Amino acid sequence: MMMFRDSFNLVAAIIVASSVITTRRLNEAEKARRDAEISNLRSQINPHFLLNTLNNIYALTAFDTGKAQKAILELSKMFRHVLYDNQRPFVRLSEEVAFLKNYIELMRLRLPGHVRLDAMYHVPDNVDVQVAPMLFISLIENAFKHGVSQVDDSFISIDISADERKICCEIRNSNNPKNDSDRSGHGVGLVQVEKRLELMYHGAYEWDKGIDKDNNVYYSKLVIYDTKLCNC
Repeated sequence: MMMFRDSFNLVAAIIVASSVITTRRLNEAEKARRDAEISNLRSQINPHFLLNTLNNIYALTAFDTGKAQKAILELSKMFRHVLYDNQRPFVRLSEEVAFLKNYIELMRLRLPGHVRLDAMYHVPDNVDVQVAPMLFISLIENAFKHGVSQVDDSFISIDISADERKICCEIRNSNNPKNDSDRSGHGVGLVQVEKRLELMYHGAYEWDKGIDKDNNVYYSKLVIYDTKLCNC
């Protein structure tokens, strides 16, 4: 009877151990798949961002060489973030905001006088959290692409804020949708943002976006609750 009980316990232990090992391997395989998918999405963002930025600088060379030279200088400041920091799963929010500021100032160079651009940053010095790199840039690119009219008064408003519990990126802009002949970007950026959010922040973010038809304004408000204390 004791031998039977010992054998039963041994078999049960083997089954449990086998189940634990199988579960661990499945979890590791799922993590590897997710990491590979996130890495692939990041690699797609780099050329997309670079192509759009070079197109903007090229447009500047046609009418203001001085501004184009300044734009190239601003772009060089952003290269480290794009080429190196973007390879890490998370970066300091302060680093990401510095990158966004450079991009916004670069874009400001080519805005006509009838476009109002307001960029506000509310990230206290004592808030040291991390965020997925280049997560907000596509939202800001989209605002410049669809918020600027060549003839009518228009505006872009960008507000980035954070505390220990959440990060918020809120954007509002005039709604000037491009026609079918304008294929710049091909809508890649926003699709990638949604995929990355689901992979990295599933269940821990809210993204409210759409068109305020009464005022013909496009709005996007992304709030991330899964902030990480920065130990990088």
